[in-house]
Amino acid sequence: MSDPIPMTRAGYNKLKAELDELQNERMPVIEQRIATARSEGDLNENAEYHGARETLCLLQAKANVIRDKLARGTIIDVNTLPKDEIRFGATVVVKDLDFDDTEEFTLVGAGEEDYDAGRINVTSPLAQGLLGKKKGAIVEIDVPAGTNRFEILDVRFDED
Repeated sequence: MSDPIPMTRAGYNKLKAELDELQNERMPVIEQRIATARSEGDLNENAEYHGARETLCLLQAKANVIRDKLARGTIIDVNTLPKDEIRFGATVVVKDLDFDDTEEFTLVGAGEEDYDAGRINVTSPLAQGLLGKKKGAIVEIDVPAGTNRFEILDVRFDED
C-alpha cells in the first residue's frame, strides 16, 4: 500500500476540480479530434490522428496521477494540530545561515503547492527537515542540491 498524502479540504477540492476538467472538458475534445482524424481514412500518415492520440495519452496519464493522489489523500484539519512546532499547514520563517537571507515557507498538501509563492509540499525534503522543529532551532536539511542550514525565526498557523 502506498503512503497517504496529507492535504487540506481545499487541496482535495482543487485536485478533484482538475480531474473533472480533464475528464469532462479536455479529453472529450481530444477524443472528437481523434474520431474526426480517423474518419479521414489512412491513419498511417495522418499526423492529426497521431498527435491527438499522443495528447490523449498524456491527459490520461495526468488524470491517473490525480486519481492516485485523491485515492491516497488524507484530509487534515490543521486546527486540530499542535501549534508549538512545525506541522502540516504551518507557515515558517527561516533565516538561511549560508546566504544570510530570510525565507518564508508554508507546508501544504498535494494540489496546493506553489513553489514561487513559498507553498511547499509537506512531503518535500525541505518540509520533512522542518517538521517537528520549534522556533529558535537551528536545522541542517539534506536536499538534492546539498545541505541547507536554517535558523527558525517564527512558526505560525494562518487561519483560512
